[in-house]
Amino acid sequence: MNAHADTLNAEHEHAKFREMKEGTAQDWAIIGKEYMEHAKGLPDRVLDHLRLLEGDFGGFPVDRLEHSLQTATRAHRDGRDEQYVVMALLHDIGDTLGSYNHPEVAASIIKPFVSEEVHWICQNHGAFQGYYYFHFLGMDKDAREKFRGSPYFDACAEFCEKYDQAAFDPDYDSENLDFFEPMVRRVMARPLASMYSKALIEDD
Repeated sequence: MNAHADTLNAEHEHAKFREMKEGTAQDWAIIGKEYMEHAKGLPDRVLDHLRLLEGDFGGFPVDRLEHSLQTATRAHRDGRDEQYVVMALLHDIGDTLGSYNHPEVAASIIKPFVSEEVHWICQNHGAFQGYYYFHFLGMDKDAREKFRGSPYFDACAEFCEKYDQAAFDPDYDSENLDFFEPMVRRVMARPLASMYSKALIEDD
């Protein structure tokens, strides 16, 4: 461990257990307090990770950050609410660490903060986006049909048609990330649902 890490650790209390089954109420009070401080930084970490998409083209006409900004801008200008716009902004954030399942990565990040419908759109947009190109890769362009019975099928198809598949225009005047930052912070200010809410989420 380096000197900087030693200094940071010295500034914080630590639980005493070596195995969780040895934990005490005092240990978990310490951990709970640290959790709350860490959770407050989630929007910053998400925005930082989104910035990693800048300059990553992957062969597309625009880089992945511009695609994300353009998707969110189109949704915002179409009057979508902030949950939806933030989903549009983050829908491909999993590209860096979830190359084989990026929609699920993004959906997991936003799940505590958005409606069931918005989460479903994010989680399944990959199959719906495939309608526009899977056949060029020897895949089934109608892969989305397996979701036909979902009440959110049309909403996801609309997201891809109006915002996602349309967001590769190098000449489009997208809003910058600073424009969306307050929305990200508002949407992620407090989870709507989380298994940890009762014990660890502070009351207003």
